[in-house]
Amino acid sequence: MLIAVLILAGMQSTLASTPKNEPPTWAKNAIWYQIFVERFNNGDKTNDPKLKNTVVPNMNIVPPAGWKTSSWTGDWFEKDEWMKGSKKSFSDLLQYRRYGGDIFGILDKLYYLKELGVTAIYINPINDAPSLHKYDARMYHHVDVNFGPDPDGDLRIISKENPSDPATWQWTSADKLFLKLVDEVHKRGMRIIMDYSWNHTGTMFWAWQDILEKQANSKYKDWYNIKSFDNASTPENEFKYDGWYGNAYMPEFRKTNIAGERIGGKPYEGNIDEGVKKHIFDVTKRWLAPDGDTSKGIDGYRLDVADQIGLGFWRDYRNFVRSVKDDAYLIGEIWWEKWPTIMMDPTPYMHVDMFDAVLYYQVYRPARYFFGKTEHGIDATQLKDSLQYHWGKLNIKNMQAMMNVSSSHDAPRLLTDFYNSNDYKYHANPGENAAYKTGKPDKESYMRLQLYLIHLFTTVGAPQIWNGEEMGMWGADDPYGRKPLWWKELKFKQENRNNISNQNPDYDKVGFNQTTFNFYKKLIQIRKSNPVLVDGEMTFICTDHKKLAYKRHTSTDEIIVLFNLESDNQTFNLPDANYIDLLTGKLWICNKIKVSSLSGMILKKI
Repeated sequence: MLIAVLILAGMQSTLASTPKNEPPTWAKNAIWYQIFVERFNNGDKTNDPKLKNTVVPNMNIVPPAGWKTSSWTGDWFEKDEWMKGSKKSFSDLLQYRRYGGDIFGILDKLYYLKELGVTAIYINPINDAPSLHKYDARMYHHVDVNFGPDPDGDLRIISKENPSDPATWQWTSADKLFLKLVDEVHKRGMRIIMDYSWNHTGTMFWAWQDILEKQANSKYKDWYNIKSFDNASTPENEFKYDGWYGNAYMPEFRKTNIAGERIGGKPYEGNIDEGVKKHIFDVTKRWLAPDGDTSKGIDGYRLDVADQIGLGFWRDYRNFVRSVKDDAYLIGEIWWEKWPTIMMDPTPYMHVDMFDAVLYYQVYRPARYFFGKTEHGIDATQLKDSLQYHWGKLNIKNMQAMMNVSSSHDAPRLLTDFYNSNDYKYHANPGENAAYKTGKPDKESYMRLQLYLIHLFTTVGAPQIWNGEEMGMWGADDPYGRKPLWWKELKFKQENRNNISNQNPDYDKVGFNQTTFNFYKKLIQIRKSNPVLVDGEMTFICTDHKKLAYKRHTSTDEIIVLFNLESDNQTFNLPDANYIDLLTGKLWICNKIKVSSLSGMILKKI
């Protein structure tokens, strides 16, 4: 079966308008780089987080006594002094760590991203929030005060606003610095999207605070799914509400107009409270068109836990977003139907009236089971069948616009994922699995990962890099994959490869891996220099056990990609032609290509 990829002749980013039912044309050409700001780079040490901005007193989320920011270059598995007396688990204590990454830290490294070849940035939540992850918003319409140059001054500005009235909203120093980042990103010919959860807030969110104070008399009482209010005449507290997945510190917005049964992990028809929706739309427009100018705004949104919100809202949201900025990109997190075995089918969200793409974990898992050495290994035919199954549900333009996510803030780092043989993401950390390997991976893991990366940059859809992968970083599932980045200019303490177990310490040298960086850079250059890898049809030409070959081709261009995951050398029979391996520069003037074990080639006809 062939996966035909429509060649979109003449469709360039210079078009005046993008049809509302199509992805923006720039998305298929993107080289995505995902940034988790707090761990990316500390560019301004004067704004490092303070205790007062990291606590949630009404939920008793308060770091242990003696808390302070952690050393960027320290051993991840060595407890900070303030952690040593706590009875909480190491994993729980990691949520309290702060390292001081900020917006200026991104500005300072734009040259690095440009050198790597990045063309689009997906930035994890930066809305003002007390947590590390920032999906527990205090304010949607402001950048976190500790990501900007004047946290205390920003708090004073915010205190003078009416958060429900956009006419009173001001630009804080953190907001302005972020808009400067957007401008600098655009000057370099790059795009940037923000990450938001419209499903829930934190308990410090301004509307929730009003509810806590006024209970049933709050004008925001219909915003959230509140089951019962407190009765002031009784000693007990009857206040009950729904939090996201039972997490009380992230109360959920109220869903409305639900048709039929709402089942977790399944799409459903529904919407959200109109007051909430208006606020979301106001915030959305603020960042897409600051002061009414779309040229100064972001290029789209990544929408967290999108399956938790009804389809009706997402239709309304797309209509609104595209009315503000017609080439904005909308990508939804559509992940688990049944943890940890069944992933959701994104098709219902891709009917041209909601999302342009999803974070395409669905095609990473089978690829990992083919390229990795796992308990559930598959052969080349099974990989082909799986990819064709997923692609066959999508129209071609959405296929090309997909963000092919492999690792992220919510998943193990790739090297560690390839170093372990367990099910994808299941018990993939030392807290849940004492046998999970968290140290420097072995040579075979590096080789297998390189093969997967060749696939990532030559397959259909836009490749994505989780910050630090290109540095050779390793790490288990959340929160262990959120270590501070290993910048080349920094010297790091060695890391205990036996992590938090009771084994004797054994240390790995950590730091920037130039070889890994160069390999990513080479793959990016190959993809950007060969449009056939974006627009070309994809045809599988060999699926023999652990031998895999496919070609990307148009009427005028062709690239053949070969993989040998057998234990010995393998020969691939190709049409008579002259080829150059774009990875090594080696010429092949024959139709029989010998590929070493655990090796791959990207061959271009010459």
